[in-house]
Amino acid sequence: MEIGRKNRFVEFIKKYGIFVAVGLVIFITALTFTLIATLNSGVPTGTTNLSFSLPMENATVIKDFSATELQNNETLNQWEAHKSVDLTSETGEVFAVLDGEVIGVDYDYLSGYTITISHSDGFQSIYSSLAQQVEVAVGDQVVGGQKIGQASTSANGELEMAEHLHFTLKLNDKAVDPNSYLDLQAK
Repeated sequence: MEIGRKNRFVEFIKKYGIFVAVGLVIFITALTFTLIATLNSGVPTGTTNLSFSLPMENATVIKDFSATELQNNETLNQWEAHKSVDLTSETGEVFAVLDGEVIGVDYDYLSGYTITISHSDGFQSIYSSLAQQVEVAVGDQVVGGQKIGQASTSANGELEMAEHLHFTLKLNDKAVDPNSYLDLQAK
């Protein structure tokens, strides 16, 4: 009886083995491409449920994000990567892009007055070149779309740009392109 089963298996492989092998190759290839596409999608897992607001209403991008291409900083007269987005608007009002907790309200000579907000899924939003009178304090809980400050010229490192918001978005402490999460280019 055992020999009969082995013979049937051998006969099955001889007759259908090529189809099984081709099917297995197709399955492994499809699985590999799916994994590669997922890993290279650029959108971290766990972030698809977040709904970002814009940091300014009717904003104009005056200097876009660039992680690798050098841009000229006219104020400092130097070429540098610009891992932020500089925005301006008619009102100059600045809003939180997501719900979160204010973890920093600081002043730095080059960046000006700055608010840092910690959000879920490892995000932080950083708003620089603000007017001194900010509307939040460390420990405050904010909601997306809540006014937190006013754009100004407090960033001495970008004085040539006049009144603007210097907006940085970080994911797991690494600057990411805000254009990947916010519709900054739409008017």
